[in-house]
Amino acid sequence: MSTESAAAHTAVATAMELLRRGDARAALEALHAAQASDPANAELRVHKALAHRALGNITEALVELDATIALDPYHFLAQLSKGALLERVGRQRAAASVYRIALKIAPTADKLPPSLHSPLQRAREVAAADAEALAVHLREKLGPVRARNHTDDFRRMDECLDVAAGTRRVFNAEPVLLHVPRLPAIPFFDRALFPWFADLEAATATIREELLPLLAGDMPEFAPYVAYSAGTPVNQFAQLNHSRLWSSYWLWRDGERQEEAIARCPRTAELLSGLPMADQPHFAPTALFSALAPHTRIPPHCGSTNARLLVHLPLVLPGPAGFRVGNETRQWRLGEAWAFDDTIEHEAWNDADALRVILIFDIWNPLLTPAERESITCVLSARADWYK
Repeated sequence: MSTESAAAHTAVATAMELLRRGDARAALEALHAAQASDPANAELRVHKALAHRALGNITEALVELDATIALDPYHFLAQLSKGALLERVGRQRAAASVYRIALKIAPTADKLPPSLHSPLQRAREVAAADAEALAVHLREKLGPVRARNHTDDFRRMDECLDVAAGTRRVFNAEPVLLHVPRLPAIPFFDRALFPWFADLEAATATIREELLPLLAGDMPEFAPYVAYSAGTPVNQFAQLNHSRLWSSYWLWRDGERQEEAIARCPRTAELLSGLPMADQPHFAPTALFSALAPHTRIPPHCGSTNARLLVHLPLVLPGPAGFRVGNETRQWRLGEAWAFDDTIEHEAWNDADALRVILIFDIWNPLLTPAERESITCVLSARADWYK
């Protein structure tokens, strides 16, 4: 440690002790004296700001914090303190902007000093309140445009507005296996792209008839959906790993027909065979009944490739249950299908007191050309061969 750094460290320690004793003026003098030989020391300046704040010198404290930030833009305490001072003098919007910077560079919870937990929570609250107010303001300004174009679909612009305000975040496709570039990240695809949905939904009662016997007793045919092998990081799925809280009964798995299951559900299998399921050897199609226990949540996660979409058809829906993809949350409706891009972060929950069951199967992303589909099938097969 250099002589200047040692002197600064001593001055800061002395100043903190003086501040604890309530002698902010003496603390300021000690810091000012040390600064004469070390003017570029950010710690001296940020602690001078603390002393000025204790003395009620808000303008001087802000000057010192700005100087600290000029020396080190990533100085968390300086950014957090500046936000608090701006809030104190009634500059709420400016405070929110500074607080957002502090939140981005904040230490993780385990490294945050206990004394800063409350100020950081306050920063979150101010930033969130400002974002909500800004979202309202932007909607008001957009009102005349919406009125002039009242027949248009404004859902995309509504999400754009919320992201701009800060009440929502940006979600992109994050495939864990294969990413197809330049495909748009669409949470839920328009039903008009799937005219066969009508036939699928009309068959809900038929599919349920074949499903219900499988749900008898303790559902021995169902197995945990999450089943990582030993030594595999389970991350957010620790609670569900090898758990029957989320279980499944497979009709197709990794492109392979499950003949025993298909024999138990022949009409369901026949229906699915007539739909445009994805065809990717060793990978797809996939089709299964997915059962989620009462009061159970599937944590946020991303799927394997945006070359496919997943289709959900609710079959047993005993009460409130929901599903989120990116920024869009929907409630299940019995016998109503949807198709979504599972490479966008998504999660599901069952708040009912009984089991929820849906049919899940994958289909090609309808925005792919036939040549792209063939290419993807080739790439996935070649990759599988490589790792055999």
